[in-house]
Amino acid sequence: MADTFTLQAKTRTALGRASTVKLREQQYIPAVIYGHGLPTRSIMVQMNPFIKVYEAAGESSLIDVIIDDQAPTKAIIHGLQHDPLSQRISHIDFHQVRMDETIKAEVELVFEGESAAVKNLNGILIKNISELEIECLPADLPHDIRIDISRLKTFEDMIRVSDLTLPAGVTVLNDSEDMIATVEEPRSEAELASLNEQVVEDVSAVEVAKAPEKDKEAAEGESTPEAKK
Repeated sequence: MADTFTLQAKTRTALGRASTVKLREQQYIPAVIYGHGLPTRSIMVQMNPFIKVYEAAGESSLIDVIIDDQAPTKAIIHGLQHDPLSQRISHIDFHQVRMDETIKAEVELVFEGESAAVKNLNGILIKNISELEIECLPADLPHDIRIDISRLKTFEDMIRVSDLTLPAGVTVLNDSEDMIATVEEPRSEAELASLNEQVVEDVSAVEVAKAPEKDKEAAEGESTPEAKK
């Protein structure tokens, strides 16, 4: 069974901008919790306890949200908003789930193991996908999906979605042919030299393009005294 985390919350009765500012000053984060066929409720959670839970649970683990003294509500973190200046969390969306209904979630991919193509052939590991979209019952929701890159022994090897062994009850919604990871050959000295030449040429082209504009400005500057006479 997937891990479950616990988070205390309080009902939020005072709404509006002034109330929200006051909450944040008191180290609370305003939030809402909602679900299929359920009313949306305004709540608030303490900043530090939430951050600890979020760092462990992410957005793909069940959380027991205890509102006031009520029985725990099963939910997942559905989205965060951040203050554009401070980057602190300014609002949270919790999605309340029913244990008998499937849910969709984005689950992080964790790459582990050692690739012979990287270690022995000096290849470069290319990760094309960092998350998978899955569907399952809440009780089967995995915190992450592990990808063993030791199967990448040559530059021809690759890992596709169809190669994954998923936990029981989990269905992946990505295309089965989507490539997750592969290893690219290291660039040769000739290729690196060619790239450096291209960068130099691009920089030169930019400088040449700017030159006429500078000449124009200089000409305008020289004509200014004449205009004053």
